[in-house]
Amino acid sequence: MKLWQKTNDVNKAVEQFTVGRDREMDLFLAEADVLGSLAHTRMLESIGLLGSEDLANVQRELKNIYRDITAGKFTIEEGVEDVHSQVEFLLTQRIGDAGKKIHSGRSRNDQVLVDLRIFLRRQIREIVADVEQLFHRLQQLSEKYKEVLMPGYTHLQIAMPSSFGLWLGAYAESLVDDTEMLHAAYRICNKNPLGSAAGYGSSFPLNRTMTTQLLGFDTLSYNVVYAQMGRGKSERIMAQAMSSVAATLARLAMDNTLFLNQNFGFISYPAELTTGSSIMPHKKNPDVWELIRGKCNLIQGLPNQIAMMTTNLPCGYNRDLQLLKEVLFPAIAELRSCIHMAVYMLENLQVKEHILDDPKYDYLFSVEVVNNMVLNGVPFREAYKKVGIDIENGNFKAEKTVHHTHEGSIGNLCTDEISALMQQTLDKFHFDRVDRAETELVK
Repeated sequence: MKLWQKTNDVNKAVEQFTVGRDREMDLFLAEADVLGSLAHTRMLESIGLLGSEDLANVQRELKNIYRDITAGKFTIEEGVEDVHSQVEFLLTQRIGDAGKKIHSGRSRNDQVLVDLRIFLRRQIREIVADVEQLFHRLQQLSEKYKEVLMPGYTHLQIAMPSSFGLWLGAYAESLVDDTEMLHAAYRICNKNPLGSAAGYGSSFPLNRTMTTQLLGFDTLSYNVVYAQMGRGKSERIMAQAMSSVAATLARLAMDNTLFLNQNFGFISYPAELTTGSSIMPHKKNPDVWELIRGKCNLIQGLPNQIAMMTTNLPCGYNRDLQLLKEVLFPAIAELRSCIHMAVYMLENLQVKEHILDDPKYDYLFSVEVVNNMVLNGVPFREAYKKVGIDIENGNFKAEKTVHHTHEGSIGNLCTDEISALMQQTLDKFHFDRVDRAETELVK
């Protein structure tokens, strides 16, 4: 029997089709669902809809269920539609009628809303920790190899001198902006929709401010219709933040794949981190980086996929929204896996020194020669023209030294400043406030 059923059984084919993968996906939301119920029932007691004895029994058993979930002992039984139903049925089995009272003043619609917000803010915290680890690894490598020069490219043509420090530091700073995107997603996810019920509020005198404080949300999603409209929007914004991280990772993966190629030969990895060919014994394939590139490119398409699922839906709940979990939840796991593998690979990165000693890279220093002439009083356009003619006539002599000193250049990577930017962004999250609230609810 479903929570919404009265007397008639639902058609089995309809049940199978409509439930879909909800039982599987809802296991991700189980901890969050219990946290929401712990806060909601305390609020119900405060407005007289739940007696103190019933509250004590409900709170005790909800905490027992929470412990079962964290221990991996919780399942959603066959015939039970979703996680909300499973928790309510377990409570009713264990404590009787008190378990039937916990749904007062709410709908499964706002239960899943609050579950998703709690789940997503937890996932953002995990992704931020992963990104921070990758950031620090890139910064360490940037500092380690800041004196090792390499070619810089535009249009995939050799352009100007770069360095491994400059290259790796670029991806570190990119992660700072990606973390800003994650913070924006966190701000939106950390608003309390609980109490919107089916999307039009409740005639009960619910204290939504109380549940906001108990669950550690920054603020409310005030308008109850908009709270329901937030379903799909918060997932899309989460996906956009993930897409930003994925774009950085995909580009880093492409560079690694390219620079490992024998025609470049700028970097190498231990043989055990590459794969071979079934017929070519010399091959050392960058499969890890190629898969990171492919998976992250798929994640970059996630915001559009979510947008296509939610475009032109009318306000209020629509069952289409159920499908969002099936694309978003696995993508979160994929992104985290890609970050972990990128860190692991970079821990074993080896760079080639003295690349620019090869005469084929002499023209990289043409701008250095032009700039030196300008420093000696020659107008830039005249210096540019003379060096260009020398190159065409085969008379160009490279001066293989660089004198870059401005902020963010080869000689001044501003590693400390970039680290400070990242720390400023990390400090905005205030994860500790949520930790305290969740710990207080389940203790």
